[in-house]
Amino acid sequence: AIQHVEYEAELRRWYVRFGCDGRDAATIYFDLHQRTLRHELYFLPAPEDQARKAELAIWVLQRNHDLYGTRFSMGPEGDIYLTGRLALEHLTVGELDRIIGVLYEVVERWFGAAVKIAYGPRT
Repeated sequence: AIQHVEYEAELRRWYVRFGCDGRDAATIYFDLHQRTLRHELYFLPAPEDQARKAELAIWVLQRNHDLYGTRFSMGPEGDIYLTGRLALEHLTVGELDRIIGVLYEVVERWFGAAVKIAYGPRT
């Protein structure tokens, strides 16, 4: 469920925070550009172990195969994000609701597995 919505006019950015079962909460950043609305959700910090980082990178790329409207991406420091863009001409209340719903579903479905890959005990 959505916990908080905030708008920062100077950045033309909305923050949408929702509660999760697998983690305390997650925040989606929506940035309004001239022709697109971009979204970003910080998913997981990069593991320090290079083998785990490589395993996690492969794992998120495999998850991308079935995602719609968002994708896993890796930031400059190796942290994992969910990101996407939508042309403003396609932006509707229903489409915004779908994006938020997809992000919620991805976090609920895959956050725990990603944490195990990145930080769990090795067998």
